[in-house]
This record gives sequence, C-alpha cells and structure tokens, in this order.
Amino acid sequence: MSDNTPRTTGAPTAPRRRRRFLLLAFLVGGAVVTFAVAALLVNIIERRAEDKTTFVKVTELTNKTYDPAVWGQNFPAEYEGWQATEEMEPKDVEKRAATPEDPRTIVAQQKLVKDPRLVTMWQGYAFAIDYREPRGHAYMLLDQRHTRRTLERPQPGACLNCHASLPEITTALGNGDEAAGWAAMNKMPYTDATKLATHPVGCIDCHEPETMALRVTRPAFIEGIKELKASQGVENYDVNKQASFQEMRSFVCAQCHVEYYFKGEEKTLTFPWENGLTVDGALKYYDEVGFTDFTHKLTGARVLKAQHPDYETYSQGVHATAGVTCADCHMSYKREGAMKITDHQVRSPMTNEATINQACLTCHKTDEADMRARVDTIHDRYEAAKNVSFDALTALIKDIEKAAQTGVAADRIEKAQSYQRKAQFFVDYVVSENSRGFHAPQYTLRVLNDATDASRLGQLALVGVEPETTTKPALQPPATS
Repeated sequence: MSDNTPRTTGAPTAPRRRRRFLLLAFLVGGAVVTFAVAALLVNIIERRAEDKTTFVKVTELTNKTYDPAVWGQNFPAEYEGWQATEEMEPKDVEKRAATPEDPRTIVAQQKLVKDPRLVTMWQGYAFAIDYREPRGHAYMLLDQRHTRRTLERPQPGACLNCHASLPEITTALGNGDEAAGWAAMNKMPYTDATKLATHPVGCIDCHEPETMALRVTRPAFIEGIKELKASQGVENYDVNKQASFQEMRSFVCAQCHVEYYFKGEEKTLTFPWENGLTVDGALKYYDEVGFTDFTHKLTGARVLKAQHPDYETYSQGVHATAGVTCADCHMSYKREGAMKITDHQVRSPMTNEATINQACLTCHKTDEADMRARVDTIHDRYEAAKNVSFDALTALIKDIEKAAQTGVAADRIEKAQSYQRKAQFFVDYVVSENSRGFHAPQYTLRVLNDATDASRLGQLALVGVEPETTTKPALQPPATS
C-alpha cells in the first residue's frame, strides 16, 4: 500500500540552510579577497610610479634661482629637510635679549665659557672673544653676521665663502663673471660684502638646476683638489667633470668643512693641500710660505688658527677608506612614501634611533644601542687625550709668558715659540674639527700625542735642555738565498 499523501513545502531543512549560508559566505569572501587584491595591485602600481617620479616640476629652475623656497616647490621633501636645520637640541640653546647690534634671542652655547683654555690658546685673535657651538645650516649666515668676531674685528668678504649662498654674490659682483666676482668678494670688507648675501648655503650651491646633478661651486675647492690631485700625479683635474657621483657626495661638503687660509693682500681663500690632507702637510705648507694667522698676545709666538678640517680628518679614517661619504652618514637616504630621498636635515647620525638606523645600520649589523655605545667610547677616549694635550699646551704658554718676564735667553724663548706654533696648531686642528675624534679616531689620537710632545719639548727648550732622541733602525728585508 503506497503513501499518496502530498509533501509539504515548508521552511528549508537545516542542511539546506547551511549550504546556502556557506555559498553566500563564499561569494562575499571571494568579493572581499578580490577587492583586497585589486587594491593591493593598485597600491603597488601607484608606489612604483611614485618611486619612478623623482619630482613634480612646478616651476622652472635656473642658475639665477637663488631662493631655496623656489627649489622647494619642485622638491618639497628635500626643502622641508633643509628647513629643519633650524632645529636645536634644548641643551645647546642659550636665550638672550635682543640688541640693536644683534637681534637674535636664541643662540648656541658659548664654548669659551665651557673651556677657558680656548681663550688662552687664542689670546690676541678674534676667536678669543666669541666662539659658540655650531648650529644648523639655516643659521650660518645669521650667526656669522652677528658674532662679535665680525662686529668688533674687521674681517674680509672671504669669510662669506662658507656662510652664504655664493653664486648670487659672485654673479652680481662680476656682472656674470663668477670668477671675477669671487675675487672681488674675497678682498672686500665683510661689512660691505655681506650686504650682497640673501641666503645661507642652499640648493644652488650644491646642485645644477636643470639636472639636479651634484656640483662644486667654490673656486677654492676646485683649485685645492686640483693641487692635491697634481701631487698624486693627476694633472689638470676638473672636479665637476671627472669626479664620480659617490665622490661628489663628499666633495660638495668639502667646499666648506675644511682647513683654509686667506692668501696675500687679495685675501684669496686657499686650501693648503699641496702636501696632502694631513695636519703635518698643512703645517709644512704654512711654514714653507711663511704664513701666520696672528701673534700670540701672551707669548709673542707667530701662530696659526685652524678652521674646521672635517674633510681632511675624515679622509684619514676607515669610513673614507671604505668609500663611505659625508652624505652617507650626515644626509643619509630615507623613504618618503615609496620615494627614496636624501635627508637634507644635515646632522649627526647619533641624533636619535631613527638616524642611527638609516645611517649606521645599513652597514653595521647590530642595534642602535650598541652603535651609540661604540661612538660614546670613541668620544670619551678623545676627550681624555684632548685634555692631556690641551693642558700641556696651556702650561707651555704660561711658561713662555713667564720666561719673557724673568729674562730667559731670547734664543730659548724663540725655540719654545716654534714648538708652541706646532703644538697649538695641532690642538686647535683637533678641537676645531667637529666630530670629537670620530672621523678618524687613531689619527686624531696621534695628532694629540704629537701636540703633547711639542709642548713638552717647548718647556725643555726654555730651560736649555736638548732631549735625547731615539731613532729606530729601518726594518731590513729578510735575507734570501
């Protein structure tokens, strides 16, 4: 007997509901995944396009575009970094009341207060009245205009070589002939020449405006590197044609961060590089040409004032040997979105963990804390050695001053003064270099050792003692059979 009862068409059974839910979930999930993949692909395409886009041309740049803000229209990220050179560490800030001669309300800490030995070393020279911690590039023209060194002591226009955007000044003075304009600026009084300066060092000083290629604009460096290359057997070296891109990442910095002097009545800014890039080579050069910066007020010695030989000192270190440039550490690459740019906030790589990471840890396989500890160790050893040398120099200066007052023989004083010249230049060379021993630790300690020795020899000369010298025999090659 069959069952002819009709089937009902009520609600779906539980298995059917589950199947419908799973199908719906699969469709929704598939749509979400498809959307996510599509969004990812679009993002990748956009990032790749962004990575290939070096800049968006908003305005035309020429060799007469002197204002960095105009360059910033095409290169906003780089310009933002350049503007950030205005930032200061709170510990370096000194607040002051503005005066008619000096409108600044914030300046850097006075080094002469921190270390009075500097005043003793520079007695008779402008640096003995004002010498502050360095500030960022944005302040370089402002700080030079209002330092007591230029307000109270006459200075040549040559000082602007490292503190102002140069092409604007040289073009104006030379009516388009930059070489003639440069020569005219060097010998002008600083008070007149600085009126022609509008900006501190900016984009046009290091970049060719059409291609953005790095370039050297300072005639002193062009001639200095030519002399150096000639001493190495390379004649007629043209830095803007022959230097590699990697070399230029140091050379643009070496236009200013170097040892130099003002040559002759023309006050021509000159690098003493004919004998190489060492402090010994510089002293030999100055002795050969008979140059002296000033006569020491306390001792009567004809002495030298070192400038800021960062490039020369770096050249003696392991990083230079390895091909690491100034920009690799102080203007390291970073990411802005997908774009790889050079960080134009020129600063120490030890500023914070981010700068340590982007500058140091690209090569050193360690962490930020270890890198900071390594640098701190170098600085601590430098400070200890510097203090020994500086104290020795200060003692020599006081001894020479006393000897002149007590009737010590003139020939003894003269010999001691010659030792002071060397000891003072070597100490000053290290103190005025901005890395506190880091750029070339072993070389820096050797320079300080030589300074200490020269001070000791100067003191012996005052009492008429000729020290015994020990000359080690030259190593002989092994005998061959």
